[in-house]
Amino acid sequence: MDRHMSSHWSERPEGGGWFALWLIRTIGLGLGRSVARSLLYPITLYFYFRRPFERRVSYAFLQRAFGRPASAWQVMRHIHRFASTILDRVFLLADRFARFDVRIHGLDELTSRMRPERGVLLLGAHVGSFEVLRVAAAERPDVKVRVVLDTQQTPALTELLHALNPEIARNVIDASRPGTEIVLALGEAIGEGALATLLADRARPHEATVVVDFLGAPAAFPVAPFLIGSVLKAPIVLCFGMYRGGNRYDLYFEAFADELTLARRERGAETRALVQRYAARLEHHVRHDPYNWFNWHDFWKLESEGGDATAAGEPALGKCERAGPSMSGRAT
Repeated sequence: MDRHMSSHWSERPEGGGWFALWLIRTIGLGLGRSVARSLLYPITLYFYFRRPFERRVSYAFLQRAFGRPASAWQVMRHIHRFASTILDRVFLLADRFARFDVRIHGLDELTSRMRPERGVLLLGAHVGSFEVLRVAAAERPDVKVRVVLDTQQTPALTELLHALNPEIARNVIDASRPGTEIVLALGEAIGEGALATLLADRARPHEATVVVDFLGAPAAFPVAPFLIGSVLKAPIVLCFGMYRGGNRYDLYFEAFADELTLARRERGAETRALVQRYAARLEHHVRHDPYNWFNWHDFWKLESEGGDATAAGEPALGKCERAGPSMSGRAT
């Protein structure tokens, strides 16, 4: 295996960068989505030939998802899907929703758990477009959406956010802050009846993880989102915005837990079971449409082994904990 395939995702540069996002923003908002989409084809070719790491990651992931070697055409389709969602992010952040056909599934699973004095913790993943959630949120302008975003890891996206929609930018919870501050900020948001959003499929360096089965092999997932959920005592709903091509998206809401209570003695086993349940739902959507998978790193590379990551209950620290069925596997 190429030694670069084992790099932690946080060590990879932000996809696109300032110039690419500026270009997409300028052309997209200035000349329109149709003109901007025509540029995605040369952009796709550029990334296919000039970004060998992402190309290899895509080949490896698609082989795992399809159970057979992927073709160059499939890899380019994968890259094009990703570029399409990046372009659409500009319009979604600028509140230009009319051009999109978004089919919302399970909205009652979310709204039935929302209270003015108690919000909901939404858990998503790096699949499709989490920003398409804003289409559903637009129907409830009285409800705030607080997004956890690592502003140091994604400076170009942060800058774009401030430029397109300062109101959303003000509601960002910076994930680069210490874990305790993040939990306090999320608790405040939940107490105000907000939708607090987390992507629960990536762990930061040195963050506690648990290894569960995902797409037929062991993969490490962070435990922090679930420990935070148990501390906040808030309902947890899964949210996946899957891109279907053109201007079409499917936005899924799935109830996960009305309230998490983890007994200290059984915390490790209970947290492992929760993470496995989350991974199973993520796998369901990824298997249905693998081209929505946007983790451009070796997702199945286990950074460390041994230890009990969930026993201590510290959301931001810990080692990788082994669990789940077979203990072999690889890719993206």
